[in-house]
Amino acid sequence: MSAKPFVLYTFPTPNGHQASIFLEELKALYPNLDYELVFSEGLEPWFIEINPNGRIPALVDRSRGNFVVFETAAIMLYLAHNYDKDFKLWYDPIENPNEHSEILQWTFFAHGGVGPMQGQSNHFNRFAQEDIPYAKKRYLDETKRLYSVLEIRLKNRDWLAGPGRGKYTVADIKTFPWVKGHAFAGIENLDEFPNVKARMSQLVQLHRADLVV
Repeated sequence: MSAKPFVLYTFPTPNGHQASIFLEELKALYPNLDYELVFSEGLEPWFIEINPNGRIPALVDRSRGNFVVFETAAIMLYLAHNYDKDFKLWYDPIENPNEHSEILQWTFFAHGGVGPMQGQSNHFNRFAQEDIPYAKKRYLDETKRLYSVLEIRLKNRDWLAGPGRGKYTVADIKTFPWVKGHAFAGIENLDEFPNVKARMSQLVQLHRADLVV
């Protein structure tokens, strides 16, 4: 049996889920694009040889000389550009430059905003050895503010990028595994964000939804 073309080093966190969801979506579209999962918490010396930052996920593309990609957004965009030739999960940057830009904007919004701020809310509310009320409030409030941005964007839309009601893309896969973990960050429910809540329900009803619930 020939080796699968990709190896994904990951762990069951929001960032880890994003990469595995995208690979599952690709595999459903292009069955030859299979992958192996290797679970790692990062920081081990052998993993740092793969990703100097020592954080999951990281992807090794065996079909391109064991090329390594790290950072979740970079992994998904790399896979889209190189393997989603029918543009099912993104937009052609030549034929649809505006829609492609929307994907990048919302992907980076999640990568640089939702993920880091919600991650800090997780840390100060769940793991910090010292109780720091200012930090807990600061990051929880900022996470809620970012959810309010998603709420505005998703008014009369199904997905973050694309014309009309939008199309399910990299941007959604990047964003909603974080939203799924809202309660852990201190947001008890999504009632304050009905559009976000509706899209979350829609997402988990998709095929392969077991990866995000």
